[in-house]
Amino acid sequence: MASDLRPAQSNLLNSNILPPPAETCQIGYVSLKQRPEDRDGFRFRCGCNAIDLPATLQARLSSAPRELLATPADLARWLVSADLATSAPEVTTDNLATAKALREAIYVLAGRRGRDQVKAARETLNRIAAGSAATPQLQADGSLRLAGSAAALLVTVAQEAVHLFGSDAAKLIRQCQSPTCTLYFVDTSRRGDRRWCSMSACGNKAKVKEFRRRKREA
Repeated sequence: MASDLRPAQSNLLNSNILPPPAETCQIGYVSLKQRPEDRDGFRFRCGCNAIDLPATLQARLSSAPRELLATPADLARWLVSADLATSAPEVTTDNLATAKALREAIYVLAGRRGRDQVKAARETLNRIAAGSAATPQLQADGSLRLAGSAAALLVTVAQEAVHLFGSDAAKLIRQCQSPTCTLYFVDTSRRGDRRWCSMSACGNKAKVKEFRRRKREA
């Protein structure tokens, strides 16, 4: 992965250190590069790759959820879209199963869904995070690249999740207030009052709905 990453200060609760467009990465970096929220069919609206991973199961509470990681090739595309790899890595069915297990563990932990579920999710997360992570390497142009297999990149995501849930930054995790959205995000807004996973998506829909309601009642 070649990306514009800079060392981050540790206390993410001090909102003054994070400008609104920054993407937080709990293992010690902040990306200052603005990227589109939707990339190659995947959504990256939530503040870090660990919290973005659950977005690969869309409409998860509906009767027909949409699986975006249906094949190993889909996972390879997600790793590239997440800026974890510069080109599609080789992905096995075991890697795909690990990614889905990690995804669901993160989702449960973000929502704190029941003691037994949280315990099982924590065990899954810790098991995956205990593996060998990708190695960060500084490039000649000053960019950072992660070197490692798909399995190692998933360990990196798991370790990011451990740092997120195990730090004060966990207090910044919010759920999108759209009744049809299941995404969580890391709220680094200056006032700590972010309501939507994305202002251009759920936020805009809510504003349009409220405008139409007021127009009908006028």
